[in-house]
Amino acid sequence: MTLLTPVGPAKRRANAVPPAADLPLGTILEQDCVAAMAALPDASIDMVFADPPYNLQLGGDLFRPEGGRVDAVDDDWDKFETFAAYDAFTRAWLKEARRILKPNGTLWVIGSYHNIFRVGAALQDEGFWILNDIVWRKANPMPNFRGTRFTNAHETLIWASRSEDSRYTFNYRAMKALNDELQMRSDWLFPICSGGERVKGEGGSKAHPTQKPEALLYRVLLACTQPGDVVLDPFFGTGTTGAVARRLGRHWIGIEREKRYVKVARERIASTLPLDESAMRTVPSKRAQPKVPFGTLVETGMLPAGTMLTDAKRRWQARVGADGSIASGADQGSIHRVGAAVQGAPACNGWTFWHYEEADALLPIDALRQRYLLLLD
Repeated sequence: MTLLTPVGPAKRRANAVPPAADLPLGTILEQDCVAAMAALPDASIDMVFADPPYNLQLGGDLFRPEGGRVDAVDDDWDKFETFAAYDAFTRAWLKEARRILKPNGTLWVIGSYHNIFRVGAALQDEGFWILNDIVWRKANPMPNFRGTRFTNAHETLIWASRSEDSRYTFNYRAMKALNDELQMRSDWLFPICSGGERVKGEGGSKAHPTQKPEALLYRVLLACTQPGDVVLDPFFGTGTTGAVARRLGRHWIGIEREKRYVKVARERIASTLPLDESAMRTVPSKRAQPKVPFGTLVETGMLPAGTMLTDAKRRWQARVGADGSIASGADQGSIHRVGAAVQGAPACNGWTFWHYEEADALLPIDALRQRYLLLLD
């Protein structure tokens, strides 16, 4: 696919949110990441996942106790002359990443203690708004062979929205379902890549020293993207982001300048089978659901006027009016206002506070709202 050429500010403003067809979807751009992002239009990407160089500053070879050499990250792409040079590189790619993100888009960046604090400061300076930091706890970390420090058993991910005002996607209910109906925490336990998941290069050796587990990217993409969204990875490596995006029905764009990684990534993604469309459906976020006024349940007959409502412990009662208001004694108004009034509380979620009787059981009126939403599907 032909690479996009940079567009001027006037053209960008005229086409602030280009259609996905204008983007090099499903393509690995074999360029420097800053130059490649500079060729993409403003506000065109839903999510950026970045696994930048860690700038490990390794001083010489590292050996195991039995004498074997540790296969550490010593590639040229991870080396920078100074911290200032690394910071300048970080600011450059973050600036482009923020420009190409849609107003409600988000950035994920992963790193180790060598670089994540520098990256975090730079992204805040650039205008990103940090939403969470996630700790990836490695179930099988590499030990500290010299015994001079704690075993480095985690990496940190920063999740940030494009700005403080962004209405970013967070599939809260999907994350809760993924975690056995418990709120998903910010510490995630996954093993590092090994065995069959580790992509091999020529000679059977690992193709990339810092390949991330697919389970990690699966959770990230499921948490804050929707099917059809465009995900960009400016440090594509062996294509973990692309493989998981294809599997979950998201569009992807990769940027990678190392040809040996590009070849492996293309082969890997081509062999990845996407999920059946029905399997991609997740529990919808309440924020994303259509708004259903309480009066809709009344006018459709799902909860007829005159129905008596009660709280779960049958302490208070309220009668449903023809206009969707409810009345409890002298208190009359919305389900939320009357619920708060009878309790003497500053606020109340009337959908979960008020119940109706069905088949000799008390059910929250929210059950009727969910039933109505199913009719809309």
